Amino acid sequence: MNNLELNIENVLPFVSKKTLDEYEELTRYHIKHLHQRTGKGANFLGWLDLPSSITSESIEEIEKVAAEFNKKIEVMVVVGIGGSYLGAKAVIDALSHSFGMYSGDRTFPMVIFAGQNISEDYTGEVIDFLDKKSYAITVISKSGTTTEPAIAFRILRNHLQEKYGNEEAGKRIVSITSANRGALRKLTDEKGYRSFVIPDDVGGRYSLLTPVGLLPIAQAGFDIRQLVAGARKMEEMTQPGTPFWDNPAAVYASARNALYLQNPKNEIFASYHPKLVYLAEWWKQLYGESEGKEKKGIFPASVNFTADLHSMGQYIQEGQRNLFETVISIQNPVREVFIPLEKEDGDGLNYLSGKRIEDVNKMAELGTMLAHVDGGVPNILIKLPELNEYYLGQLMYFFQKACAISGYLMKVNPFDQPGVEAYKNNMFALLKKPGFEEETELIYKRLSE
Repeated sequence: MNNLELNIENVLPFVSKKTLDEYEELTRYHIKHLHQRTGKGANFLGWLDLPSSITSESIEEIEKVAAEFNKKIEVMVVVGIGGSYLGAKAVIDALSHSFGMYSGDRTFPMVIFAGQNISEDYTGEVIDFLDKKSYAITVISKSGTTTEPAIAFRILRNHLQEKYGNEEAGKRIVSITSANRGALRKLTDEKGYRSFVIPDDVGGRYSLLTPVGLLPIAQAGFDIRQLVAGARKMEEMTQPGTPFWDNPAAVYASARNALYLQNPKNEIFASYHPKLVYLAEWWKQLYGESEGKEKKGIFPASVNFTADLHSMGQYIQEGQRNLFETVISIQNPVREVFIPLEKEDGDGLNYLSGKRIEDVNKMAELGTMLAHVDGGVPNILIKLPELNEYYLGQLMYFFQKACAISGYLMKVNPFDQPGVEAYKNNMFALLKKPGFEEETELIYKRLSE
């Protein structure tokens, strides 16, 4: 079976191989500290060996719960924000039919998401939709007090109770939370909800291979065993002792860091597949929240080609030269659609007749990368043999491992997010939350000046 392939050929015109060779010792040092749990944020490294430590029994329990709900519901509402929804959303969107049908021989519950925003219109529309559906809730939060999902869960829990009664509603709620602390754990124990545990040593953006990601993905009907197997393979490929040039996570982290030290401070995640939009959103949180601190970090952005070549293409080609690209290329699409021959050839496309659409897409991909390199934009190419659970498991673990190495190369803690609290404190003060009286007074005084 083939594996993810990393190609940095289009970085070498900007960063010499000799420069990258110099990262070998440095990345070995950081990988050692990662695995020995002696680097920054070592208390949040539970994700590191998750692929190889996940037991068949734990997967069976997740599959069992997913199957039980599948028998009686049309919709599963997953309530969570940030890492509590982006990983699952990325995988489900990547593997789902673009127009709502899931793959396989049977129909699985539609998985929708709530609690990832505070939009009244969105929440109202979720309620409208659920009024006409048989549904259940999976709520994901270590604390149970994060504002966005806590509001959504309170509203949806009340709706569920009104629709089914308290006893049946309780049977339609699954919580994924801390083992023994927090408001959601307390509520779960009081109400007797089915529950799974978020390990204390796994942060949200690294939680894909915990029940946080695995349960919603299983609920949508996808093969979590293959997802874990792909991640396990990438764990093997990036172990300590792997030669530098054979370790894609080490090479990716090094190439990014070498470019960052030159000038590019913005990285664009580019894909040529519209199903990868939420993979890009997951990647942006992973890298933005891990590296963006102490006035450091590469700013993560994303585009979806070829559509965005008609909107962002001009800037990337000729705008400021402070960016580089990471390009995801799917080598073998599932579908085959051929371009037909037409007698009149009014659109001038007969030269493409008989070719697959993917033939055109791949040439657009290659032509764009060449043009961007010529225009001064380095690009890193990541090839996936296919878009399936196994290779998504490889890719997402690869990004996590590379992100950890990259954070250490930047001399930051890639596992905390202290800056996230700033907006929350202001919001709580403006809402006059109990305990924020002093902050409320200060912020209203500031606004009145």
